Amino acid sequence: MEATTKDLRLHTAEILAAADRGETVYITYRGKRRAVLQGWQQPAAEQAGNGINPAFGLWADREEDVGQQVRDMRKGRQLP
Repeated sequence: MEATTKDLRLHTAEILAAADRGETVYITYRGKRRAVLQGWQQPAAEQAGNGINPAFGLWADREEDVGQQVRDMRKGRQLP
């Protein structure tokens, strides 16, 4: 599919629907192709949907308190 920048502005929903259907949309400006719009394909890891954030358990092997670490980061520095 080919769409002008004006089409993109006026018919955004239809163009995005075409991309969702798997079509490649070429965006043109003054008759020349300027961009390509394709539907988003989630990586296989995201599709698994295990529901666990990759950052979960990041501090599990640390001994210091997370709250204290955050307070230390927010504390102002003393200039010499």
